[in-house]
Amino acid sequence: MDQRAKRDLYNGFGNTLSRAFEIVLIPLFFAAPGWALDRWLGTSPLFALLLGGFGVVGVAAKLYYEYAARMDAEAAKLPGADRRRMSVEVGS
Repeated sequence: MDQRAKRDLYNGFGNTLSRAFEIVLIPLFFAAPGWALDRWLGTSPLFALLLGGFGVVGVAAKLYYEYAARMDAEAAKLPGADRRRMSVEVGS
């Protein structure tokens, strides 16, 4: 395996690991203050669930838009990408 392939492989592992931590930790970072607020107000886990859900939605939106941008960039590299883009714009 050449150096470039190894570098790409290791970068892929690093990116995947960072996304995994992001998916798990961001909702927890949002839910923790909600849990503290619930304890202070004496409510059920209402705020922890709401803020944790907000974190989940935020992470999902971020991952979706990153993926869409990456796919658009890859599609722009394809032969005839300008022609396809023009046909989509004319058709809409």
